[in-house]
Amino acid sequence: MESNIVETIAVTGGTGIADFSVWGLFLRSDVVIKIVMIILFVASFWSWTIIIDKWLKMRRLATDAGKFEDNFWSGGSLEELDERLGNKPSDPMAAVFSAAMSEWRRSSSRGLAATDALRANLRERIERVMEVSVTREMERIERYMVFLASAGATAPFIGLFGTVWGIMNSFQAIAVAKDTNLAVVAPGLAEALFTTAMGLIVAIPSVAAYNKFSADMTRYSQRLEGFAAEFSAILSRQLEESK
Repeated sequence: MESNIVETIAVTGGTGIADFSVWGLFLRSDVVIKIVMIILFVASFWSWTIIIDKWLKMRRLATDAGKFEDNFWSGGSLEELDERLGNKPSDPMAAVFSAAMSEWRRSSSRGLAATDALRANLRERIERVMEVSVTREMERIERYMVFLASAGATAPFIGLFGTVWGIMNSFQAIAVAKDTNLAVVAPGLAEALFTTAMGLIVAIPSVAAYNKFSADMTRYSQRLEGFAAEFSAILSRQLEESK
C-alpha cells in the first residue's frame, strides 16, 4: 500500500498527469482494489451471460408450449402424439405429457386398470409422475437464478468495500504528503468511486433480470401445472369410460 501511495503522490505532484481512464484506474490501483474490480467484472460478465440465456430460453419455452398445446388440443390421437415426441422431448410441457403417457402405457399393457381400486391407483401414479416431471423441469429452467440473486445482493457491498479501501488510501496519501491538495487524494477517490459504480453496474441488471425471470417462470410453472391437471382429468375420463 505504501508504494501505491508514493506512486500516487509522484504522479499527482505536478510532474505528471494522472490517467483517469478505466484501464488507468485499474493499473494504478493496489492489489486489493484490483481484486475487487476483477471480481465485479467477472460477476458482470457471468450475469449478462445468464440474462441473455434466460431471455432466449423463456421466449423459446413460450413458443414451444404454444405449439405443443395446439397439437395436443387438435383432436388427434394421444398415442400418435406421444410417438412423434419420442422418448426424451426437449420441451418441458411435452416432457410432462410423455411421462404421463409412459406410465399410462405401462399400466395398460399390464392390465392394471381392471377394477375401480386399480383405476384409482393408476390415476394417483399418473398425477405423481406429472408432479415429479413438473418439478424436475422447473429446476432445470431455474438453474443459475441463484447467481443472479446473489450478484444483485452482494455486488454493491463488494463495491463498497473497494470504496472504503480507496478512501483509506487517499487519507494515507494525505498523511504521507502532508498536503490536503485535491491532486493528492483524487486518484484514490477515483478508484473508490469506480468500484462503487462497478458494484451498481453488476447489481442493477441482476436484480431487474431476477425479478422479471422469476415472474415469467412462475407463470410458466402455473401453465405446466394447469396442463398437468387438464391432462389428468382427460385420462380419468378415459379410465371411467373403459369400465
